[in-house]
Order: sequence, then C-alpha cells, then structure tokens
Amino acid sequence: MKILVADDDPQILRALRITLTAKGYDVVTALDGAQAVAAAVDQQPDLVLLDLGMPRLDGVEVIHAIRGWSQAPILVVSGRAGSADKVEALDAGADDYVTKPFAVDELLARVRALTRRVPQAAETPAVRLGEVTVDLAARSVVREGEGGRQHVRLTPTEWQVLEILVRNPGRLVTRQTLLTSIWGSEHVADTGYLRLYVSQLRKKLEPDPAHPRHLLTEAGMGYRLELDG
Repeated sequence: MKILVADDDPQILRALRITLTAKGYDVVTALDGAQAVAAAVDQQPDLVLLDLGMPRLDGVEVIHAIRGWSQAPILVVSGRAGSADKVEALDAGADDYVTKPFAVDELLARVRALTRRVPQAAETPAVRLGEVTVDLAARSVVREGEGGRQHVRLTPTEWQVLEILVRNPGRLVTRQTLLTSIWGSEHVADTGYLRLYVSQLRKKLEPDPAHPRHLLTEAGMGYRLELDG
C-alpha cells in the first residue's frame, strides 16, 4: 500500500514517514503542493496525507488537481482547525480531516479506515484506440497493423497527458486539471502547452489526426478520450 505524505514541515514529514514505514506502508513524500501533484501523477499512491498550508500550491488546490483524475482517498492533516477550512477541504474532495497536533494512534486508525476502501487488486487500465493499445501497467503504446506490432514512442509529457485521459475515459478533463497536474498552478493559463501535446498525441495515435475520433476537444473546457465501442 503506497501513501503520499505532503507537508512543508520537515519534522512532521520525517515523523510520518518513519511511523508509516514501520507499519508496513510504502511512503512517498513531498515538501510543497507542486511536488505533491507531481508525485501523485508519477507514483499513483493508494492514499494521500495532505497539509493545507503549503507553498507553491495550497492543499485545496492539490485536492482539486488530484480529484480531476484520481479517486484515491485523501486525508487532510492540518493545523487549521476552523470549520470553514474543514468544509472547504471536504467539499474539494478530501475524505477525512485530522487537526494538528494529532494523536498517532488516531491518525493510524483513520489511515486504516480509508485504506479499507482501496481495492487490493485494482485494475490498471489498458484501452484500445482503433489499432492502438495503451497499457498503463506496462507503460506501453502499441499499434497493430498490416506491418505487425509497432511500439509508439511517447515523450514523458505526452505520456502524462495520455495517462490522465485514459484514467478518465469518456469524461471531460478540464484544461486546468491537466495543466495543474503536469506543470503546476503557475501554468494554468498556458493552454498552448496542451494544444501542442494533444496535437502531437493525435499525430501518433489517431488514424486521421485532422479529424480525431478518440482525443476530442471540448471547446473552451478541456479534452475527452473516447474509446472504441
């Protein structure tokens, strides 16, 4: 079971890493909000422990970014004790809220409660886009045609864009979600990034890139991945 712990206090981060590792969890850490989003995309944690008052991206922004493509439970661990902060975090998509200072036994109990909701053998999607198969578990893209099986090479950023869309088949993924998840909140207005990478993905994956069947644009909102059938 992999847990992402995000907190800008190095002492709390170290204490949580030691405690959770001793209980048998695989722990990934982040010192700010942008690192937390990047780690969530790269590491695919089963559970997220998240502080609210972090630099670069605050906790609520991180929750919004993760919730755009992941249903992993999120436990907020914060010094903000006001009801308004709790309501904002829970409304953004957090599953539970613990106030600092916290009792370790209570925190572990809440972690156990949330991890019970995580399927123990969750399937990693493999989808077909015409002649192309995208396998997230193998991190591979393969085209099958008359010339046999050919591996399609993607750049790391192209893969990140595609992976988020594959994990949300048929659903709108907003431009803000993609930009924040991949490049951070400072790039939420840089829609040219997305147009460039989506265009490159269409050239590599679509049978007719000028008339895409799978990587669809929702004008003014974002992108949607349509699967065959």
